Amino acid sequence: MRVAGAPISWGVCEVPGWGHQMEPARVLAEMRALGLAATELGPDGFLPGGARAREELLATYGLGLVGAFVPVVLHDPASDPLPVVDRVLDAMDGVLVLAAATGLDGYDGRPELDVEAWTTLLANLDAITLRASARGRLVTLHPHVGTVVERRTEVERVLDGCNVPLCLDTGHLLVGGTDPVWLARFAARRIAHVHLKDVDVGLAQRVLNGEVAYTHAVRDGLYRPLGDGDIGISGIVCALEDAGYEGWYVMEQDTVLAEAPADGGGPYDDVRRSLDFLASLAGAAR
Repeated sequence: MRVAGAPISWGVCEVPGWGHQMEPARVLAEMRALGLAATELGPDGFLPGGARAREELLATYGLGLVGAFVPVVLHDPASDPLPVVDRVLDAMDGVLVLAAATGLDGYDGRPELDVEAWTTLLANLDAITLRASARGRLVTLHPHVGTVVERRTEVERVLDGCNVPLCLDTGHLLVGGTDPVWLARFAARRIAHVHLKDVDVGLAQRVLNGEVAYTHAVRDGLYRPLGDGDIGISGIVCALEDAGYEGWYVMEQDTVLAEAPADGGGPYDDVRRSLDFLASLAGAAR
């Protein structure tokens, strides 16, 4: 399996005030120690902006760059997302993982879109998909809590209304009301990138019902190491592999840190447990 890491698993996030932000040297060293092959980019400023400096830094840790998560406003007729997209495509190789941002800070609130906004969103997704393809690049849309593509009806509207490939994030889909096992089977041919996390379904339901803010749920342990939560991870991986999936599996277990954990604890231990779970799946499949 093609397994990568993501800085958000170490609490490194683009949201202001998210929590303690660990230094790149420690995050990358722990990724290397865990045997991960690559990483996603992380928020602006986490890794060097210049491609050469970034590649040299990652090479010292034996890591490649698999892609970048980029929240962009896609639904506003007065806002052109293409300059942002072009800037990211120019700055890095790998998969462009788009989130349909609301334009607000954080992921605890979102607007409902009208017909014009949906038409704009879908048209922009097709335009960005074609623009990336013309450059030999891959773009995916990441259904994400607190964005304008969060709920199952919205995921289905994207599948029906445009051609953008999807990033299947097992956790965000479940929190938004979409069964990720169903999506992996129903839309396997549209899935081009995967974020793996397990979920406490009780907390997920409270977020879905509006009883607790998403950020608070993350702090309270919404996301769990693979095998410790309620998602059928093995079914998702099997469905994708059976469908010929050739993309990356990114260990992405969003966390909020109050302070830097002890060496080998916290995020490192959670990702290690997830990798051990994936290894058990691979062993069982032999």
